[in-house]
Amino acid sequence: MAKESMKAREKRRQKLVDQYAEKRAKLKAEGDYVGLSRLPRNSNPIRLHNRCKLTGRPKGYIRQFGVSRITFREMASKGLIPGVRKASW
Repeated sequence: MAKESMKAREKRRQKLVDQYAEKRAKLKAEGDYVGLSRLPRNSNPIRLHNRCKLTGRPKGYIRQFGVSRITFREMASKGLIPGVRKASW
């Protein structure tokens, strides 16, 4: 499990990205890079990092399902993900 502070930090970043998205797009279209540099650093979507929705793990993230590889495997084995099952041949 990730530290609660790291999960909270990512949520705050996401909130800032959403808040400044429109303003950032407008400034970028105008080519006003000085104005862009005055915005908060964490309002840049590049600074976001995908994390597992259940555990907060930052690595091994599967975008299609929004969870880490470990959580995905556990859920798939238990049959909690529709249309996914363990391969056997």
